[in-house]
Amino acid sequence: METLSENACFGGVQGVYRHASSACQCDMTFGLFLPVEAKDGPVPVLWYLSGLTCTHENAMTKAGAQAWAAEQGIAVVFPDTSPRGEGVADHEDYDLGQGAGFYVNATQGPWAPHFNMWDYVAEELPALLAQNFTIDMERQAITGHSMGGHGALTLAMNLPGRFRSVSAFAPISNPTGADWGRKQLSAYLGDDETAWAKHDASLTMKEVGFDGPILIDTGANDQFIDLLRPEALATAIAERRQQATYRLQPGYDHSYFFVSTFMEDHITFHAEALYGD
Repeated sequence: METLSENACFGGVQGVYRHASSACQCDMTFGLFLPVEAKDGPVPVLWYLSGLTCTHENAMTKAGAQAWAAEQGIAVVFPDTSPRGEGVADHEDYDLGQGAGFYVNATQGPWAPHFNMWDYVAEELPALLAQNFTIDMERQAITGHSMGGHGALTLAMNLPGRFRSVSAFAPISNPTGADWGRKQLSAYLGDDETAWAKHDASLTMKEVGFDGPILIDTGANDQFIDLLRPEALATAIAERRQQATYRLQPGYDHSYFFVSTFMEDHITFHAEALYGD
């Protein structure tokens, strides 16, 4: 693992690191904020999964997470959204290929050799963090924005016991029913829609739900709200009687101005779960 940068940040350290990924078969870069408490022993960790076109850097610099994470004594990890580099498949459309991994393991060409973001986030990067940093892997939570909100919700529900809490900012909630989803799932996973189901938060909510608290915020003025399909997930939550808070925030859109506005709420929400019994 190579250290690209480490900067003092709210008493802790904001680092950026690169390593050779076996899951993605290329070099991967991630950001990690460690609060000052990490000097004395393992701290809980919050995963932040970013959205379409983002790298590890967008949320790290725009979301304002470090101030609130420092206050709560929580580490925050910012993975990249896809494999990258020469020899990694890409597409001219912004919502497919590099920057648009959708947190799945691709089975179709030309994506399959590298686009294994599910294994990267679920298995490889957690093992790397546990080996190299003072993080308590028994206390994990997960959040994300847009495509990353989709990833956070589906990972949390499909990995029971892994995360104590899950939240999302404007998640792609029903990708099997929207152009942000059907296009990518068919490209990465093929035309058999049964293989798509575990990557649809609304369908997975109906099937398994989540054994813990959920917080979701979506801007009522989100310019992509028809692609996000929040009503599908809200209906699934209600039908399952899942423990969840789902908020439509009037006046807010899809941007990081929206994300940063409600970041304190989300980190406080996760802190309650991470430090609870």
